[in-house]
Amino acid sequence: MKTIAAVLVAAAALAATTVSCSASSAASGVPTNPHFASPVYGRAATLSGPITVGHIIDPESGATTGSPSSYGYTDEEFFASGTASAFRATSDPSDGRWKIAPTTSATYRTRIVVRLPTNPKRFNGTVVVEWLNVSSGESAPDWDYLNPMLTRDGYAYIGVSAQALGIEGGTGITSTSASSGLIKQEPSRYGSLHQPGDEYALDIFAQVGRALRLDKSTTVLAGLHPSHIVAVGESQSAFYLTTFADALQPLTQTFDGIFIHSRGGTGAPLSGASITGSSSGGPADLRIRTDLTVPVFMFETETDVTKLGYAPAQQPDTSRIRTWEVAGTSHADSYIVGSYASVLGCKAEINDGPQHPVVQAAFTAFAKWVTAGTPPPSPRPFVLASQNPVTLARDAQGNVIGGVRTPAVDIPSSSLSGVPAAGASVLCSLFGSTTPFTPSQMAQLYGNKATYLARYEKSLNQAISGGYILPQDRAGLLAQAEQVQFPS
Repeated sequence: MKTIAAVLVAAAALAATTVSCSASSAASGVPTNPHFASPVYGRAATLSGPITVGHIIDPESGATTGSPSSYGYTDEEFFASGTASAFRATSDPSDGRWKIAPTTSATYRTRIVVRLPTNPKRFNGTVVVEWLNVSSGESAPDWDYLNPMLTRDGYAYIGVSAQALGIEGGTGITSTSASSGLIKQEPSRYGSLHQPGDEYALDIFAQVGRALRLDKSTTVLAGLHPSHIVAVGESQSAFYLTTFADALQPLTQTFDGIFIHSRGGTGAPLSGASITGSSSGGPADLRIRTDLTVPVFMFETETDVTKLGYAPAQQPDTSRIRTWEVAGTSHADSYIVGSYASVLGCKAEINDGPQHPVVQAAFTAFAKWVTAGTPPPSPRPFVLASQNPVTLARDAQGNVIGGVRTPAVDIPSSSLSGVPAAGASVLCSLFGSTTPFTPSQMAQLYGNKATYLARYEKSLNQAISGGYILPQDRAGLLAQAEQVQFPS
């Protein structure tokens, strides 16, 4: 982990090979759409590489995530270039059925990070395209949260530097200091890059997705032939994917599914302005439009529903929309931050909830939905104690009522919350809190350790059978439960 930017979540010379991707046709595997006749909505990026000059600067990773090679994956970069459009909304209703029109255009050249299984036989046919997060530096939070599942199951992974901060540098929305950006960090490798502004980021992301679909020579994917391409993004990137789903996906049909991880109540502004400093990301109760032809999965933590304002945007599940509100979770947590919490000035214990195992199960269910048409489970949302201000109802142990249930909240050894400890800094307020039960409290709740472990295992089995935790995580979670202390 190079800097703590990775937590938020809550980051030249070319090689000789160049792949040019044209904007043709249903024969390419892109769904037919009359808007493809437009030179705007039919564009694809030109992909160049792999890049070999200088040194690769990977998106920053969380405290617990290994290198791609440790998972048996390659780690390369390509450049993506073209002419991107900015857009304005001619209509942006809260039901998500936005209408947009192109405004200005600008040339760009950005980078994509390409991680593939070293053994091509392991590829499962699905390419995961992550909108890299720039809340503080440039990071890949969904690469962190979704592993080891992504690599164990053989997905191909593409990380897209869609926003200006990652390339040009600048101060992120949760930063106290500026990031230098790729160009300044490694000019021999990245000096030819240029991102003209975040108003062009949506189209850049769409053009990269389309280029991957049209890459007939499969140079970027090293000969792999994908059957599905899906988009993922967490935190600020999730706001952008919300806008993408409502505004661009219906016109470009870029992705076969969209996984939105920790969004708030609105989308990202089409203007490229700060998410926190503009109302042009749509209404505060912005929902995903119900006329999309691809699955959209929203994964929400307690922090997202309350602090980030998702509650007014809650919507019923449909045949193409699923939302999991996950009990005991916060926007970012100890899985990502690890021991760096104290370095960040977080004085109290931050959230140690079940986000990591549940988000892996959520994405697995989402991928099965995309590839096989099998919809994920449809859990009930959190129970609200108050609508204004939005406050979650909690049980006698301090854990939220409703949402996706796991042993962490149903057979608890602590109170887990998306609400931070009193006095937390702005940054630490995204990390929630954990209040461990004392051994005597555990004895009062369960009597003895054997009873606790038996109840925990039963609850875990129910979560696995319900599809909310993967069977592969069973042994590790049981081992964690074994560490819980009772009076000696």
